[in-house]
Amino acid sequence: MKNFVKITQILLMISMINIFLGDWFIYIYAPVEKTLGLPQKIFYFHVSFAWWALFAFFLVFLFSLLYLIKKNILYHIISRCLAELGVVYASLVLCTGIIWAKASWNTYWTWDPRLTTTLIMWFLYVLYLAMLNLGISAEKKYILTSVFGIIAFLDVPLVFWSARMFRSIHPAVFATKGGGMPKEMIYTLIVNLIAYGFLFFSLLFYRISQIRLKHRIYNIMQDKFI
Repeated sequence: MKNFVKITQILLMISMINIFLGDWFIYIYAPVEKTLGLPQKIFYFHVSFAWWALFAFFLVFLFSLLYLIKKNILYHIISRCLAELGVVYASLVLCTGIIWAKASWNTYWTWDPRLTTTLIMWFLYVLYLAMLNLGISAEKKYILTSVFGIIAFLDVPLVFWSARMFRSIHPAVFATKGGGMPKEMIYTLIVNLIAYGFLFFSLLFYRISQIRLKHRIYNIMQDKFI
């Protein structure tokens, strides 16, 4: 447990350094986009949060499947923590997206396929977290949330491909034809993806250690009063 906490602290320190570096890339190194101007710079936060949110929900799917196969409580704990962190990142995606939409489309929200599928994804994983408070036995709760974590993932690929599959005003970050970003913008995006990735894993490990400690204390108390 001590080593786990130490790793978390190191990752958090690295993430803070990288976030400051990422901000320098955003506001100093990256050029100002000609059409949107400064509001375009929220793009680097928005995309970083989106990629890590999708990654979190993919891992929820993976560890939910592992729990159903192995019935190891650790897999459920990891899945739960990933869902919590994924919802946080997805919430930031929606918030930054709303700000960007106002500057780009002159409206805070439109029922575009990418926006709609992202909102549905957010609701699904909020429901996943709400299910953790159901008044049923722990084993049934773990199985139910694991099954739901697998089913909810069906929307995640749809979020990724929606801007390509349907008519969408939401731009594809890396278009297959035409367009493209200057190399300065690509480097800035990569630096921020790495920075918020380190933050993602530091928060994840910290939260896993919290939940593991909570389960340990609960088990000790149960043995004490039996």
